[in-house]
Amino acid sequence: MLPRVYADFRDRMVRRLASLVADGGVDGVYLDIHGAMSVVGIDDAEGDLVTALRQVVGPEALIAAPMDLHGNVSPVLARELDLPTCYRMAPHEDAWETRERSARDLVDWLGRDERPVRAWVPVPILLAGEQTSTRVEPARSLYGRLPEVTARSGVTDAGIWVGYAWADEPRCHATVLVTGSDAAAVTSAAEEVAAQLWRVREEFDFVAPTGTLDEAIDAALVHVARGGAGPYLVSDSGDNPGAGGSGDVTWTLTRLLGRADLTGPGAPVTYVASVFDAVAIEELFAAPLGEQVSVTVGARVDDRVSGPVSVTGVLLSRHEGDPAAGRIAVLAVGGLRVIITELRKAFHAVDDFAQIGLDPAHAAIIVTKIGHLEPTLHDIAAGWTLALTPGPVDQDLARLGHQRIRRPMFPFDAFLAEPALAATVLRGREVVGGVDRPSGLVRLSGGEEA
Repeated sequence: MLPRVYADFRDRMVRRLASLVADGGVDGVYLDIHGAMSVVGIDDAEGDLVTALRQVVGPEALIAAPMDLHGNVSPVLARELDLPTCYRMAPHEDAWETRERSARDLVDWLGRDERPVRAWVPVPILLAGEQTSTRVEPARSLYGRLPEVTARSGVTDAGIWVGYAWADEPRCHATVLVTGSDAAAVTSAAEEVAAQLWRVREEFDFVAPTGTLDEAIDAALVHVARGGAGPYLVSDSGDNPGAGGSGDVTWTLTRLLGRADLTGPGAPVTYVASVFDAVAIEELFAAPLGEQVSVTVGARVDDRVSGPVSVTGVLLSRHEGDPAAGRIAVLAVGGLRVIITELRKAFHAVDDFAQIGLDPAHAAIIVTKIGHLEPTLHDIAAGWTLALTPGPVDQDLARLGHQRIRRPMFPFDAFLAEPALAATVLRGREVVGGVDRPSGLVRLSGGEEA
């Protein structure tokens, strides 16, 4: 995000909150954030945002924040938030449940005379999201234990943030944070969960079979040749919009167009979702339906791994009014059904395809920009390969070349000694217990990073 765009969002929120304060004060703020917002020139955008809001509402107001478990909890965020929590499922089927839990906790604490205590433990682990799915171990058991931890006396909530692997910022690492009323209880719980996370670090693996794009397509074609029922899903994981991908990387589409077994006579029907390009959409909406057209698409936002690609095919259909994608066009190139949108959209559900006349049940193969499959696609997949494609959210973290994350960091580095996973304990904005430099990653002295 450009700094001026972020500043506009932040300043509008600040002005609105300031008007509420002026009208009679604010006791609590409910801040629904992700935790991995990227702003050019700012290492900790959520930290900047919550600091600005705190300056308006003052030190006494409580701030609650439900977050994505793939977000980051920086020292600033740990200091400024009173009631942070995060999802416990990946894919995030519990997103609304988490938001409701956060709102209930905020309302409950607004009726008390005390402030929540937080125990914050940064853990030197950084993993791709698709290595931390709660559908499989060890994440399933790690997150599965959190309700039991939360039910303990003196504990309000417990969360494990696995961090955001596709930014190169000092705040990008795993975090355990437990809130409650009893400092000893939250400290014990946070250090226990952090130690368990560290113990199983080498057990994390991808949620599905992985391979190159060609290996994924070859596996799909074998499935088709054997008469397999249902579509074979291929995750174009390097440009997953749900993880922060631009949505217009053409690397995968370029290679699919170059395969005669997908574009020639008798090729299996293969949905390819999607590339956005407003200029291409203008051309396609001016062209006659049912005719062969040629259009250049993609790489207007991100051209680092591939440039624009020329697509020549039959203009199969056009659609308007999608709240995310705007206008949509579908081109048929042999067996390929290439989806081009006006705006960035993730095709992460069966309905995303069905609404443009592409019934997933009629496809032999579906290639979509996604990582782990969201529920409705997961349910229909007769087979699945997570293709390790290049792009802004490349699952092969070694290819990203991190330079600014804290080191040592698993799995990038060897550890000569076990990290000191000791909690820093906060009440309000004050450190009230624990160590000043937990795990050698960061410090909470004045809230700034070391």
